[in-house]
Amino acid sequence: MSDEHKCLKCNSLNTYQDMNSWVCLECFYEWDPSEMAENAESQAVILDANGNVLQNGDSVTVIKDLKVKGSSSGIKAGAKVKNISLIESHNGHNISCKVDGIGAMYLKSELVKKI
Repeated sequence: MSDEHKCLKCNSLNTYQDMNSWVCLECFYEWDPSEMAENAESQAVILDANGNVLQNGDSVTVIKDLKVKGSSSGIKAGAKVKNISLIESHNGHNISCKVDGIGAMYLKSELVKKI
C-alpha cells in the first residue's frame, strides 16, 4: 500500500476507502484526499531574497542594514537569525524571530537569505 493512504493522524497503513473518504481502522480518523490537496495548494509558500523556500525553524542571514524602532543601533547586514517562525503577513512582515541584542521582532522575507 502506498504512503498516500497512510492515516494523517497516527500514520497507520491500516486504512480503507469509504466513498470519497479514507478511514483509519486504528484511530477512526476520516479524511478526504481531495480536500487535503486543495488545502496544501492554498497555503502560501514564503521565499527568501534568493528564491529559496523558507520553513519554520530555519536560520537566515539579513542581507541589508535595517533600522529598528526604539533601538539606536539596528540590525547590520550579515546578522544571523536562528529558529524563525513563518506567520501570516503582518504589515508585509511574514517572519517572526528573535534577533540577538534586539529581541523579538518581525522581518520581511525579501530582506533575508537562507543559510
